[in-house]
Amino acid sequence: MKKTQFKPYIPAEKITPELTVTSILMGVILAVVFGAANAYLGLRVGMTVSASIPSAVIAMGVIRVILRKNSILESNIVQTTGSAGESLAAGAIFTLPTLFIWAAEGKADKPSLLEITLIAVIGGLLGTFFMIPLRNALIVKEHGTLPYPEGTACAEVLLAGEKGGSGAATVFAGMGFAALFKFIIDGLKAVSSEVSLRVKGYAGEIGTQIYPAVMSVGYICGPKISSYMFAGGVLGWLVIIPLIVIFGGDSVLYPSIDQTVGEIFAESGASGVWGSYVRYIGAGALAAGGIISLIKSLPLIIRTFAGALKGFSNAGGGALRTEREISIKTVLISILLLTVLVWLVPAIPVNFLGAVIIVVFGFFFATVSSRMVGIVGSSNNPVSGMAIATLLIATLILKFTGAEGITGMCSAIAIGSVICIIAAIAGDTSQDLKTGYILGATPKKQQIGQIVGVIAAALAIGGTLYLLDDAWKFGSEELPAPQASLMKLIVEGVMGGNLPWALVFTGVFIAVAVELLGIPVLPFAIGVYLPVQLSACIMVGGIVRLALDRLKRNQQEKESIVSRGILFCSGMIAGEGLVGIALAVLAVFGIGKVIDISEYIPAAVSDIGGLAVLGIIILLLLKFTVWKKSEAK
Repeated sequence: MKKTQFKPYIPAEKITPELTVTSILMGVILAVVFGAANAYLGLRVGMTVSASIPSAVIAMGVIRVILRKNSILESNIVQTTGSAGESLAAGAIFTLPTLFIWAAEGKADKPSLLEITLIAVIGGLLGTFFMIPLRNALIVKEHGTLPYPEGTACAEVLLAGEKGGSGAATVFAGMGFAALFKFIIDGLKAVSSEVSLRVKGYAGEIGTQIYPAVMSVGYICGPKISSYMFAGGVLGWLVIIPLIVIFGGDSVLYPSIDQTVGEIFAESGASGVWGSYVRYIGAGALAAGGIISLIKSLPLIIRTFAGALKGFSNAGGGALRTEREISIKTVLISILLLTVLVWLVPAIPVNFLGAVIIVVFGFFFATVSSRMVGIVGSSNNPVSGMAIATLLIATLILKFTGAEGITGMCSAIAIGSVICIIAAIAGDTSQDLKTGYILGATPKKQQIGQIVGVIAAALAIGGTLYLLDDAWKFGSEELPAPQASLMKLIVEGVMGGNLPWALVFTGVFIAVAVELLGIPVLPFAIGVYLPVQLSACIMVGGIVRLALDRLKRNQQEKESIVSRGILFCSGMIAGEGLVGIALAVLAVFGIGKVIDISEYIPAAVSDIGGLAVLGIIILLLLKFTVWKKSEAK
């Protein structure tokens, strides 16, 4: 099928300010702030919020309103640099807290600030450099195929601010409503953030989250991707969990899990069984999905590298501004130097061959992550799932090469941390490059901004982890660090020989079966791995999008309605992200408990309130899309 040539908002011939002192300074500040805030959020609830759109909104506010400058590409550099902090934090908090937990148990020493910083810098830079040769394959050639929801949404936010008028009003209306709902749900805790339905005598569970940003991702992704994710959640929560409870009964299925299935279900319900068993199945499905995705992408990747190497001698010269990137020569030399650094850093005790293996696996997961976020967005990029697959392989290699005990386990976590950060940063970089592609940014300047953001966030993440551990301790009720606790269980399980491999391979063969059916395996595997309440909320957004896509209107009017919906949802993602970060800051200073009123509201009332909020969010989305034209008449 022949594709029409895409034309960016700022033509390649036009030169406007991009990489300025203002944009870099603002980006660095936002990278540090968003990195710290998201570290807290991820350790508390197991998820981070994308910082690209909040960074873009703040950039517009400062550059356009306060500084009275009209430079959309300058705002784009701010969001590119600022979002690096959130992604680096996501990669770090899913693994590195394990080292602090072992230190608290007296098994190992706390990692030093220097060790954490070096691991973060190496992982962040490798993630950025790996994405550079993939940009043409994933961002340019698959522009009409991979939606990159947050990258596209961020571009819509910046374009709305540039054009003004009703488009901007729609974005900021979405921001305001989502900010209000986020404060009610997670600040005041006046309504439930998640509502679930259980049937007596049946171990399955279904429900939905209430968050406007999660529903917005479903709207932006569309009904197909949303349905694949939801199907994975249905399989996990309405099929696999009931079967485990029925057949597991009073059995301890694996020595690493010291409770019977019945005890887990009685104590924690379906979510307990999911956390103890189904997540391993999801991790296996994700690992298999990643391998399948890489195999299918190999021809495209090879062509990309061949094209990059063909232009090796004249890289950066004579090309259009919108095609200019950091040269392939610089990329390859940088990757080689970072590989040597991995080998020499004491915090990652591997030989040179081990360092090469880390880089090879890092490139694999950078590729998978970059393609995956093109489907489901950075906020739902299961970096921890990729980290699980990495830890399984790394721990086995270390065990077979004689690095056992706590030394081997710490090495596995360090290796996993580097690759986890690589995957997170590669996903973030691809979203940012998508935004830049739509706007007409210079890729090279965005890549430089990303590098600056990575270094700034890496310098701050160690102090943030120390601060949070000193305040509440990782693994505590205040900071449960769910992913890091799971990583700890996996590494100890492999070293002790009691990992539930049967569950992992069950996930692998589920992924193979799904692929044979012609269903995209990654979104399906994500649905198995993540809580069904999250994929159900995404499905709600997908259903709304499906309803609008099927309206009996002319094509132009229908496109206008869907576009307004994307603008409104982009604003909701931004509003929730900004308030989520503000609430994280309040929680760090202990103010979060002061405004929490959940103890005064009965659970049933809270659940009804949550469903009412979700209904209002849907009605508001309809008001700013399908009902807006009739109001304008």
